[in-house]
Amino acid sequence: MFDFLKKKPEKTPEPAKPAAKPAEPARGGFSPEDLARAFTVHQEEKAARLEAERAEGREAMKGVLGGSLFARSLGGLFQRNPKLDEDLLDEIETALITADMGVPATTEVVERLRKRMKDRDFADVPALFRALRNDLLAMLRPVAKPLEIDPAAKPFVILTVGVNGVGKTTTIGKLARRFQLDGHSLMLAAGDTFRAAAVEQLKIWGERNNVHVVAQGQDADPASVAYDGLQQARARGVDVLIADTAGRLHTQQGLMAELGKIRRVLAKLDERAPHEVLMVIDGTTGQNALNQLRQFHAAVKVTGLVVTKLDGTAKGGVVFALAREFGLPIRFIGLGEKPEDLRIFDPEGFVDALLPPPPAA
Repeated sequence: MFDFLKKKPEKTPEPAKPAAKPAEPARGGFSPEDLARAFTVHQEEKAARLEAERAEGREAMKGVLGGSLFARSLGGLFQRNPKLDEDLLDEIETALITADMGVPATTEVVERLRKRMKDRDFADVPALFRALRNDLLAMLRPVAKPLEIDPAAKPFVILTVGVNGVGKTTTIGKLARRFQLDGHSLMLAAGDTFRAAAVEQLKIWGERNNVHVVAQGQDADPASVAYDGLQQARARGVDVLIADTAGRLHTQQGLMAELGKIRRVLAKLDERAPHEVLMVIDGTTGQNALNQLRQFHAAVKVTGLVVTKLDGTAKGGVVFALAREFGLPIRFIGLGEKPEDLRIFDPEGFVDALLPPPPAA
């Protein structure tokens, strides 16, 4: 009964809790903060490079497109017709159609100008010129969407298509260089197994850019090459896979059906692949480019365009016709042979390079 008078045993002190460990650095010795800072710096450098490229691209477009038939047709037009009248509108209409803009797109622009002129919206010819520039820009701005690589798709698969001779393989080589500058790892699949030396041509581009090229040789099954390329790209953790295909005329139904097979085979490994179907169009083909795109879009669902050879005899107006009829993103335009001549499509720079200097008030 006197147990409460007994000395109670002292409690054993609890061991001190170890101090919280500092956040372990990520693999490679970098902390999350280091990686976040590096990512921010990378994004800033990329933005600065794109801004510099935009400025360089506008200068390049002025030099290249300033000599196009589109620019020449409109060059002295406003000086020859200093009055706001039907003659001026008729000459604008003729110039746009001659420059491959096509009748529907041209009619749409000219009728809008005609209505506004009748409503006395224009005080003088310079005001009409500004309205023409704004209308042309309004046609192109909705389709000026740069190609964005989805980091969740690994690899991001780009399937390139187009008719013979548009510069498809060369465009792939230029794209490879661009993606490398953006910090992406990539691989190429030589699916143009029909044209002689096409596989070797792509391998040369691969060597120039130090990029692995998956190939099975001439006359191999293009779908098998694409499938093999996707398997290898996934195994290596590559960011981007660009698959070449044989150039074909849009009237060749058997070859067009082959594109659908390639798409179905890729979907067996990744149901979203290809993530981009990039059609390369020769800017010198004029209104025939519309027929080509109709057929390719029906066969393989084109998601983006590259318009090449605008440094040659291209008139430039076909870009407006493509934008008006299809509304598909124009990712890039080709202004020359050098890798840097593949430019992100910039509607303001494009329109200003085609139009003459504004007429004096």
